[in-house]
Amino acid sequence: MLSGWRYRLESVAGVAALTAVAVAVANSVAVHALLGRLPVVGRLAADAPMGAELIFEVVTTVVVVTAAFVPLYKPRPRRILDTVALVQKRVMVAMFALAAVGYFDYTYRLPRTTLIAITPVLLVVLPAWFVWIRRRPTAETDRVIVVGDDPAEIERLAGDVDLPLLGYLCPTSSIDAVAGSEESRAIATAVADGGGRIRELDRLGGLSRIEDVLVEYDVDTAVLAFEHTDRAEFFGALDACYEHGVAAKVHREHADRVLTADDDVGTLVDVDIEPWDVQDHVLKRGFDVAFSLVGLVALSPVIVAIAAAIKLDDGGSILYSQERTAVFGETFDVYKFRSMIPESESVEPVDDESNDRITRVGRFLRQTHLDEIPQLWSILVGDMSVVGPRAVWTDEESLLEAQERSWRKRWFVKPGLTGLAQVNGAKSTEPEEKLRYDLQYVKRQSFSYDMKLVTRQIWKVGADVVETIRE
Repeated sequence: MLSGWRYRLESVAGVAALTAVAVAVANSVAVHALLGRLPVVGRLAADAPMGAELIFEVVTTVVVVTAAFVPLYKPRPRRILDTVALVQKRVMVAMFALAAVGYFDYTYRLPRTTLIAITPVLLVVLPAWFVWIRRRPTAETDRVIVVGDDPAEIERLAGDVDLPLLGYLCPTSSIDAVAGSEESRAIATAVADGGGRIRELDRLGGLSRIEDVLVEYDVDTAVLAFEHTDRAEFFGALDACYEHGVAAKVHREHADRVLTADDDVGTLVDVDIEPWDVQDHVLKRGFDVAFSLVGLVALSPVIVAIAAAIKLDDGGSILYSQERTAVFGETFDVYKFRSMIPESESVEPVDDESNDRITRVGRFLRQTHLDEIPQLWSILVGDMSVVGPRAVWTDEESLLEAQERSWRKRWFVKPGLTGLAQVNGAKSTEPEEKLRYDLQYVKRQSFSYDMKLVTRQIWKVGADVVETIRE
């Protein structure tokens, strides 16, 4: 099976090419003549489009069908029957969409005869294409691996897995030199001497190979056996599971660091690594793009005025950037209008009322939330969302984690410009209250709930602007 971007590109190219060929063949004179002889369908037969008209009809169909298959472009391990069923469902969605286009006065809508002709063809060739590039397993049981950084932890959790295990992933350094209990050192020595086997399981490689292994072995579930749930390894493994649609389980001792199903019992618990369903995810991203584009265009005069005011105030830079934490502990640079004197930004939470490092223009920007406008760009490129937990500085993250053990549960949702904590005025100086609001949002998140929070935030910003002007 292909992996990563290569799989995405080949799956998209295959859908587009096969759809284009199907439409071109179905619109040929010979096929239309054959269809004209069939009962019922023959009544719909019309002259086959030619030239530019045919090209535009092919393009229209390819765009609609390719868009309908978006959920299948992610390299997720599925068995043959699951793949066929899902692809055929997407074909029917695309056909209904093309039929709906026919009701509008669109010049290049697909003829009904052509639509009837390509439907059975695509119901066969597209599932065959996805089966070909995925090479699904034939086993009836889940395919499970253990991923960890400590041989003793892998040994312990492997015994709690009821399903047959394919093998495990573990860094070579963890096997060569393990600090800790005598049991850990004994297992590490046995692994090193015995060719990398734990509980008769083969070592499939180090953590750097996790994405290749998930795809190569068509893994359904990954059991994460990390002694320390650190950002670089534990959440990196979760990120890989998220990207490849693989279910993840952790020991219940680590349940306070992750999102888990409410009905989890036993030693291992399921991690909810993708809390948004497909429909809400598409709506959310679509709203993010539309909101950020409209905001940047509509506020362009305000952006120019703010830039001029900052330059006239002290002549310093207009923007400043900070590295902030995103989904699964990844980082990105967020931009804001500079509101403090140059080179005085601190990782420590500050009180706007008493901080003398805030400039005159900066104080107004903070009070009216206008310093946040450049973050619309981060939303547009996908680093942030309109609604979500507040993105905090990476240096501040460790301070907040030390105070609140469940802080990392916020990492399962893309950070937002606004959110439940923001509209309720909770700040990073109050980590316990902020975390309570953030986790409440994570549990209740939906597109409709996002719209309520956006409405509340817009009302709040408007009220703050009016109040600031009156002062």
